Amino acid sequence: MFGYVRYDLPNLYIKDFMLYKAMYCGLCKGIAKSCGHAARMGLSYDVSVLSALLHNIAGVDIKVEKQHCFEHVFAKQPMAVVDDMTEELGALNVVLTYYKLTDDIEDGDKGRGQRLWFKKGFRRAKKKYPELCAIVAENLKEQEKTEKKKISSLDVAADATATMMKELSRHFLKEKGTEYTDGLFYSLGKWIYLIDALDDYDKDKKKGAYNPFVLSFQSESREALLKEHGADVAFLFDTLFYAIRENLAQIEFPFNRDLTDNILLRGLPCETARVMRGEKRQKQKTRIK
Repeated sequence: MFGYVRYDLPNLYIKDFMLYKAMYCGLCKGIAKSCGHAARMGLSYDVSVLSALLHNIAGVDIKVEKQHCFEHVFAKQPMAVVDDMTEELGALNVVLTYYKLTDDIEDGDKGRGQRLWFKKGFRRAKKKYPELCAIVAENLKEQEKTEKKKISSLDVAADATATMMKELSRHFLKEKGTEYTDGLFYSLGKWIYLIDALDDYDKDKKKGAYNPFVLSFQSESREALLKEHGADVAFLFDTLFYAIRENLAQIEFPFNRDLTDNILLRGLPCETARVMRGEKRQKQKTRIK
């Protein structure tokens, strides 16, 4: 479920690319501070975007300083200074990674050895941020119940992940949370779940794993699904883009919003188009050469 929330590089200003890179590095340091250095192996693009979005809506200014890290030993790089929110988001990154690997193991995929890298960090996160961890655990448990029932409804299938994102936003934003931030993060969570399910259509169908698209449409492959029901799938994602855009327009951003607008309004549709074309995901750049 990781790696889908990305920027649209051709339409991204250099200043926003540099901000994204600084926040990516800052999140990495936040993971180290909250959960230990080994847990940095799970650094996620998606949580970096959450960091940029939540900091801005909450009105928490981001300070960028040139620092060293284990990757940039000799030359200092601009990095977002770790604050309380970044540290807790680092813990969230670790918790989500740990559960994702656990899910992979239960599905029969590799990941048991990789999960060991995050075991200690996961324990530290549960001890330091019990409320955060409870939100994730409770909603993932609901997600598991939905999948065990083999529910074919796309809306019902995505609800637990969407609800988790909404509740996480309320947890971080506190009094800055509104019905519009609820709507934004719910729609974003729903998109993340559904784009992952669509991308995994062929793999899940072959393994007999739960996938609401497979149950709902019964097509032989993702290619056949999009040939037979492409308009329905496109409409589904278009409604999510509309909800994201409408809620986003009602949210006050104290700071520049060019980066998050690029990701939410351009990056998500671009990633959706990639999945619908059946193209493999490319590694996202975090530096300019």
